[in-house]
Amino acid sequence: MKYRHVIWIVALVLVLDQALKFWIKTHMNFSQEFIIFPNWFRIHFTENPGMAYGLELGGEWGKVILTLFRLAAVVIGFKYMKTLVKQQHHTGLLICGALILAGAAGNLIDSMFYGLIFSETNFYDVATFLPKNGGYASFLHGKVVDMLYFPVYRGYLPSWVPFKGGEYFVFFNPIFNIADAAISVGVITILLFQKRFFHKHIAKEATEKEAVAATK
Repeated sequence: MKYRHVIWIVALVLVLDQALKFWIKTHMNFSQEFIIFPNWFRIHFTENPGMAYGLELGGEWGKVILTLFRLAAVVIGFKYMKTLVKQQHHTGLLICGALILAGAAGNLIDSMFYGLIFSETNFYDVATFLPKNGGYASFLHGKVVDMLYFPVYRGYLPSWVPFKGGEYFVFFNPIFNIADAAISVGVITILLFQKRFFHKHIAKEATEKEAVAATK
């Protein structure tokens, strides 16, 4: 697998992620919802100022730190992926790395620029792209757009369930976006197939070390 293939994967995920976010911002009110498949798949518009799946790092400085961290991670990620390609790592690992990198870049774009190019979203009006009076926030303070919602199960837990028995429960409750999904798929796949992804490369390094040692 070549480095340009990594770039193509990143670009494809970014186009899909940003196209959907742009459509959501310019066509839906905040908290508006479309039911795709009854009971388990909905498009539900929400925004969060923090990390994936609605997690947050508090305060104005927390937002800036998080965005700068994302920026540094993306820059380092591209350089690291180039190194992995040169070292001829497993194709599966490179694809997963590209997905993680694309996801981080997708949410980074929201954080850096959405506050500048969109007006504020509320419950009554959709956002305006490039509003005359400026965007809803300054550089690095944009909110991440989320919309994918899979409430597969809704109901009250049995009374015998420890700690949560009798409470109303929703599975899966987080609302996320394509970028979040790309990160999750990449990380989970690496964890599941780490032996396959790294075995060949580790064996190659061991063989090279043995060959070097034999020449001494």
